[in-house]
Amino acid sequence: MRILQVCSAREIGGGEIHLADLANALSLRGHNVFAALSPASPVRGRLQFVPAENIVELPMRNALNLASAIKLAQFVRSQKIDIVHAHVARDYPLAALITGRSNARLILTRHVLFPLHRIHRLKLRRTARVIAVSRAVADSLHSQSVFDVKKIVTIHNGINLAKFENTAIARGPNQKMRVGTIGHLAPIKGQDDFVLAAAAVARDRGNVEFIIAGEDKSSSRENRIALEKLIGDLRLHEIVKLIGWQDDAAAFLSTLDLFVSCARAEPFGLSIVEAMAAGVPVVATASEGAREIIDDNHSGKLVPIADVERLAKAITELLDDENQRQGLAQTARLIARERFSLDQMVEKTEMVYREAIAH
Repeated sequence: MRILQVCSAREIGGGEIHLADLANALSLRGHNVFAALSPASPVRGRLQFVPAENIVELPMRNALNLASAIKLAQFVRSQKIDIVHAHVARDYPLAALITGRSNARLILTRHVLFPLHRIHRLKLRRTARVIAVSRAVADSLHSQSVFDVKKIVTIHNGINLAKFENTAIARGPNQKMRVGTIGHLAPIKGQDDFVLAAAAVARDRGNVEFIIAGEDKSSSRENRIALEKLIGDLRLHEIVKLIGWQDDAAAFLSTLDLFVSCARAEPFGLSIVEAMAAGVPVVATASEGAREIIDDNHSGKLVPIADVERLAKAITELLDDENQRQGLAQTARLIARERFSLDQMVEKTEMVYREAIAH
């Protein structure tokens, strides 16, 4: 198949990593993969297996950029593209426009729970399939009535398990235990609850440090500033560290004794799956995505959203019980291999592409 992946992102996040992993895997499987990116896109450096001549860079803020839309539409026709696949809502109208006068089929992936605007009902009526990254996202799409429910299919995000196979943590005899979280800095991710839980745990333990990985994508950096103030107010500078974006999730996870997700809403939870694959025990708030991934007290621990007391208690219990940590980690690692491999995701996506072409 000849497949065009469309991505206007100017920053790297879970959705962009998903796109790059998918594009590379499809290319390695023998498909002719193309990519339409914004100029200087950070995604380009991750497309190691997509030929450079197959990558097009042009402004893609929205479908109103007619010059870019015309060029991409010509590209789709001249390259005889079979599938045009867009991954974020701002790219959906453009992707729909460039498939309009071609034989290409339009595939959309929905990574978030936020509702689409009603205008999408008109712009996206020719969509062949919509991939939801979780059942929670699929349910959200069903409730919005933008797409025919027969077009919506759930395919969980997959990860390259090989990256997380050799992540056993090495500890010195007097080294502090490390509890970490990863994700862009935003209220919805609950990093403030992570800091509050750290304060509660630290009152009883002196041998633990808490690490927050991720960057603030807001223009004024207000989220990082708020976290820094909270850390300062609680006098946790020596215990809680903000370390910014980590390009190598596996390397970061290999330093942790415990991974924590404090999200107040989560469509899937890619970082949870990565921690499971790395063999790091997980405590997570019971967000939509976490409930779909974790079996409580079997492959991780779930606590109520925004319940700092229960979160701190779960963290303390696991830090105190090495056998329980190891048991949860071993089970989680097996589940990650069985349910969330990149190969499974790619195979299911290929099937969606073939069905779209056949219909």
